[in-house]
Amino acid sequence: MCNYRSLVIGLAGSMLALPQAVLAADPLYVKNLSPVAGLLGLPSPRAAQLADPGSLQFATHMAIASHFAVDSNGREAVVLDGETWRLAFDFRYGLAEDWELQLELPVQTHDGGSLDSLIDGWHDLWGMPDGGRKQVPRDRLNYRYASAAGDFELQDSSGGIGDITLALHRTLYRDDRWQLSAGAGYKFATGRERDFLGSGAEDGFLVLRAGHAAPGSRLSWQGQAGYLRAGRYDLPGAVQQRDLWFAGVGVVWAWRDALSLLLQLDSHSAPLDSDLTALGETALLLTAGARWRFSEDWALDLGFVEDVRVETAPDVTFQASLRYRPR
Repeated sequence: MCNYRSLVIGLAGSMLALPQAVLAADPLYVKNLSPVAGLLGLPSPRAAQLADPGSLQFATHMAIASHFAVDSNGREAVVLDGETWRLAFDFRYGLAEDWELQLELPVQTHDGGSLDSLIDGWHDLWGMPDGGRKQVPRDRLNYRYASAAGDFELQDSSGGIGDITLALHRTLYRDDRWQLSAGAGYKFATGRERDFLGSGAEDGFLVLRAGHAAPGSRLSWQGQAGYLRAGRYDLPGAVQQRDLWFAGVGVVWAWRDALSLLLQLDSHSAPLDSDLTALGETALLLTAGARWRFSEDWALDLGFVEDVRVETAPDVTFQASLRYRPR
């Protein structure tokens, strides 16, 4: 009987302790790596909870995105065919109680890639349309846009440091269920514009984030919404949209003590004033993945991103994150 009571008390204690751990969980890292949208300084989703004073959190995020979009309307035409590899180093430092500084340093490449045959096979397996992929050579880099307002082109592989982002975050409210924080960020023009590694201009953003977990529940959610003011860049110049919104929401299910399943939906306004879907329509991305916390301080994320609104994001993005968060 004593053992039974101890077990019940232990389970109840574990359930009550769970929401705090869930509430602190970050959503999956997501960036729209489409060649034009990827130039913007849109912040990735993250938890509303900030790093503790004096503590340093670190993460590396790797993504492989396959692009294919071909469209024209008589006034403008676009071809986005290629592959992007991106590795981002994310540092978060607790400056003081309720204050945090975040730095992101990305490194990325654009090339012809090697995923075209895999994606073609996936489309064939499920009878899905391929959007014209089979009509062009496989594993070729070809970014082109032309209109009366401007144009761009990239057909040679490129790689290097992207645009670095620095952000300051502040906790606005917290209790045993809710976390609310606000942030302001600045994207520096450190990536080479001609190689599609950066926009060649500085961006600034404001963001509001919220997280919620009910006591005793294994489900939690995180959400964000914000505004980005994009600097003026020349890809492709006059058709650029400079005032953009972004928003997203994600759900975390703590399926096991060390394993969580994550699902989220993210969106942002179009980067260009264009009638072409790939450049001028609101982006909508669906991300699914899993997180394995293999030690008290370390976790590994695996996931993929699909363009729910076709052509507003890469065909598919495969991603992985390694996170260090001291307890």
